[in-house]
Amino acid sequence: MTISQQRIGPARNEVHAHRGASAVAPENTIAAFRAAAEQGCKWVELDVALLQDGTAVVIHDVSVDRCSSSRGNLGDMVAADIESIDAGSWFSEAYRGEALPTLALAIERLGDLGLNLNVEIKQHAHHTSLAQLTETVHSHLRKRAPHTEIVISSFDAESLKAMHRLDPDYELAMLWSELPRDWVDVLASIPANTIHLNYKSLSFGFLEEASRREIKVRAWTCNAPHLLRPFWGAGLTGVITDDPSLFLT
Repeated sequence: MTISQQRIGPARNEVHAHRGASAVAPENTIAAFRAAAEQGCKWVELDVALLQDGTAVVIHDVSVDRCSSSRGNLGDMVAADIESIDAGSWFSEAYRGEALPTLALAIERLGDLGLNLNVEIKQHAHHTSLAQLTETVHSHLRKRAPHTEIVISSFDAESLKAMHRLDPDYELAMLWSELPRDWVDVLASIPANTIHLNYKSLSFGFLEEASRREIKVRAWTCNAPHLLRPFWGAGLTGVITDDPSLFLT
């Protein structure tokens, strides 16, 4: 491939909206997913954890303190507790009353919007077991719209292994802040063929090796396109970003 033929940005189908278009709407809400669709994004990344009663909810943290008008740990809550939570006004008054969505609702709305789904599984201490978490997520994903594509991502290799056992057809992505020396062995043990890596840890040598092994690499969470420009021709597959519009124009 000549320099003139090298990609200078991601393919449109390889831009994932981090917690939705979280630069312009409150993260992990239906509003943020809708904003991603309005920007022309095809994929939404979201975080999933369980409440005390096993309800799967879309939230990054182990508590609702940072991204809602309420306070409390997920492990102390049941489904009825989240009905009154305002997950929008912390971001902007324009989003006052935005709900903290369940995974079931998010999957339904994403299907309506024609968006694909990158599910980051969050393993927390209050979860009864890994099996409870992964089986709950899997049961919801089985009800997705037929056109909805799925990627399962996690910092926990055991979560990915469990999801593989439930459905070998899932695309599995190992999340890392820094690339470990045994990354090839870890992927093989899952098995997975995708890495989601902190964009600050990218290197040409790694991307060339990943490309040689036919392993996809998506960079997270980059909101400055010029920082990734050197890597597209070296094998970088995609990007997970708070502002998809930066990579879609």
